Amino acid sequence: MMERFEEPMIVLRLDRVLADRKIRSKDLAERVGLSETNLSRIKTGRVVAVRFSTLDALCRELNCKPGDILDYEPDEE
Repeated sequence: MMERFEEPMIVLRLDRVLADRKIRSKDLAERVGLSETNLSRIKTGRVVAVRFSTLDALCRELNCKPGDILDYEPDEE
């Protein structure tokens, strides 16, 4: 059974950054030392946390800032 999470307010925009830089997920995963499965989970938001060391590695490889990868979408309640 898959665990259900509340809709997060901080979302990852990794797909957009990868597309802008024409980098394949497989290549990025290799370069930052993540499995393709773990990178896919990050890209699709199926994680509850991302380590700063992982965020740092992603930013280094993608030559971007955390704000290019992370976005804040407040709950509209």
